[in-house]
Amino acid sequence: MRTSSVSFAFVVSSLLMTASTFAADRLGGVVLGAGAPIANATVTLWAASAGAPAQLGRARTGANGRFTLAASAAPANHASLYVVATGGRATANKSAGDNPAIALITVVGRKPLASVTINEMTTVASVWTHAQFLDGAAIKGNTLGLRIAAGNVPNFVDLRTGGWGSAIQDPLNSSQTPTMANFATVADVLSGCVTRVTADACSKLFAAATPPKGDAPTDTLTATQSIARYPWQHPEQLFALLDQFYPIPKGGNLRPVPFMPYLNFAPSAWVLPLKFDGGGYRAGGGAMFDSEGNLWVGNNFTVGWQGQDSLWQGNATKFNPNGKPLSPITTGFAGGGMQGASFGAAVDAKDNAWFSTYGGKSIAVFDKNGKPLTPPEGITFNGQLGLMQGIIATPSGDVWALGVSKRQLVHIPKGDWTKGRIVCEGDSAEPCKSFLGPFHLAIDQQDRIWVSNASDKVTRFPAADPSKADNFKTGIVNSGLNIDSQGNVWVTNRFGDRLLGMAHLVDMAAHLKLEGFESATEYLVRTMSKQKGRDGSVTLLRPDGTQYPGSPFTGGGLPGPWAVVVDGNDNVWISNFAMPNSPITQLCGARTENCPPGMKTGDQISPPDGYVGGGLQMQTDLAISPSGDIWVMNNWQDIDSCYSKANEALSTRCGGQGVVIFFGMAKPVRAPQIGPARPY
Repeated sequence: MRTSSVSFAFVVSSLLMTASTFAADRLGGVVLGAGAPIANATVTLWAASAGAPAQLGRARTGANGRFTLAASAAPANHASLYVVATGGRATANKSAGDNPAIALITVVGRKPLASVTINEMTTVASVWTHAQFLDGAAIKGNTLGLRIAAGNVPNFVDLRTGGWGSAIQDPLNSSQTPTMANFATVADVLSGCVTRVTADACSKLFAAATPPKGDAPTDTLTATQSIARYPWQHPEQLFALLDQFYPIPKGGNLRPVPFMPYLNFAPSAWVLPLKFDGGGYRAGGGAMFDSEGNLWVGNNFTVGWQGQDSLWQGNATKFNPNGKPLSPITTGFAGGGMQGASFGAAVDAKDNAWFSTYGGKSIAVFDKNGKPLTPPEGITFNGQLGLMQGIIATPSGDVWALGVSKRQLVHIPKGDWTKGRIVCEGDSAEPCKSFLGPFHLAIDQQDRIWVSNASDKVTRFPAADPSKADNFKTGIVNSGLNIDSQGNVWVTNRFGDRLLGMAHLVDMAAHLKLEGFESATEYLVRTMSKQKGRDGSVTLLRPDGTQYPGSPFTGGGLPGPWAVVVDGNDNVWISNFAMPNSPITQLCGARTENCPPGMKTGDQISPPDGYVGGGLQMQTDLAISPSGDIWVMNNWQDIDSCYSKANEALSTRCGGQGVVIFFGMAKPVRAPQIGPARPY
């Protein structure tokens, strides 16, 4: 049976009073299991980089769990430091002997600390943020991705104490999402093995954490990695260990777990999303990472406004890679024609951020510091632009943009807007003749541009000759569009591909003809907000425009698919603008060797209803960071507040609140994304 004679608070207090300093050649700290010391554990200091990690020092813990080690070599520049504790005896269980299954980790990063704790909570935080870089006890990966991942660990845990970190217990996350309970429950189950709370605790943990292909884990670190990488795999099996390890005592109320809060029922997946807000964020639309891993996002509205679909006046927001806003708290970055951003956002090779706007009927550009580069009215071509949507920067340096209300195509060669032009509009010429509500665009490996439409087709034309337009059939009312490494084209179909979707399309067309563009968009939004799983779909076209086998794809995680992005494994991620708490969904891509065993292209990897939690609302864009984090833009939340006759008390609640980050879940891609996604 598990007992604990040393309280977590006592150990932390002792550590803080007597900790050794971590200079360039020295590290001190404590190793804990269930809040009590782990004696005689081996602690190794490593430096992670793009190659194999370098061992810098090793020590053993004393009876009080404390250690001091001297580094045998200085870490390489930009290396990320981490410590791994293996083996030892968990003193929380007086009857337990040495436990070779103990393996715990704390990623310190590049900044030295006065002291560090290694325990179950630091292990969960370090593994989830570094899931794309860990192989057993080895961490390696691209320099930017490692820096981002290490910087996110303190969002979950305090590295000095091993207790809760800053973001996970703030008001946006602690009581608003199940992330704290998911986190603590995983830590509790790991602790059951660390302390051998039952004789067979480790074997039960390893059985529950066995990956879909490969051998069962043999220590707590590899078990944690398996849970993080396959969060959708039989989550109920791991949850069942909570009751087996920590049954509620007779006559008691709470389980005797070392970490709280714990879950009351099994999750759909072991995900740990966190929400971040600020920097003027309100109703984020399109988003894109810059070369340093900072996220730029354009907002429909500005904080404090009674934002409605008839009044888009939002500015730009910039977050650092760890969720800290870098733009002004209320207004964001303003000026340069930035009024009411849409789904159009791009970052060029110079790290300038480009945004298409609704309110300004313009294109705005900011430098990396948030200084507007465009005139006060933005790029408008003498007021000729209508409501603007998709915008991309291409590998050649050109910028292309779409006008949705006037069926416009804009070309800005080499990013020089003084030489830009409106290529066509309406029925004036191709490809605009083929457009019907052009929404988003992407460029493929053959320098051809693909455009999604608010209909049942996509349009393709060569960048060198836009007049040569071709059209290919898709599902109904498209929005997001992206290209994978094979040149396949993924398109989200907001109304799916069934007869009901076609009926919605007819109704929307009637609203457009009789009452105008705004009426048609309101019909679209209100219809999507009521959709459930499988009401939407995703079309996959081969590079030649023919349908991929099985396309369009449907699933319970596609109630209102909006954006689609491709990760470094060619798997795809879908946002949803549907019910108030929409999911995100992961689909198996064209390279099925990167999918779970037995899956084919288009199959849903995520749980049946998608990944949920983290304070997700109705979403537009999502983006994959250089560390494999999925950033999701909450766009709208209360539909009735977005239109006339809104409830006064709720009149500022149209716009969605905050970005939600799912950590370490996708194969990283290079930033900024110019053309198809590129892995490291």
